[in-house]
Amino acid sequence: MTSTDVYAEEPDLAALAALLVDRTRAAFCLVLLDERAWTATEPARLAGVVPSTATSHVNRLVAGGLLAEERKGRNRYVRLADPGIAEMIEALAARAPRHPVPVRSLTAARRHRELAFARIC
Repeated sequence: MTSTDVYAEEPDLAALAALLVDRTRAAFCLVLLDERAWTATEPARLAGVVPSTATSHVNRLVAGGLLAEERKGRNRYVRLADPGIAEMIEALAARAPRHPVPVRSLTAARRHRELAFARIC
């Protein structure tokens, strides 16, 4: 049976990788590993970008299925779409090369320490 209307579905790994190739979007996914829902402004601050830039990155991550959004009044909260996404991000982070990142605040230092502890327990 040969028909031009028959299609097989294959995973588009390149499209998924394209979402994480940008350091800001990758940083957002790492920030959201704590399973809380955040406004776009909060991960933007932690990633070191302005809120207007964060909005476009969040929109791409939501459209790509990595993030889910929920609206409460005027505010839009985002979180990782499901536990499988969190597992994928953690697995990729475990295999990614390490590089030094300056810690700019006591909150960032505490967060980094807590995340490191969570990964070993």
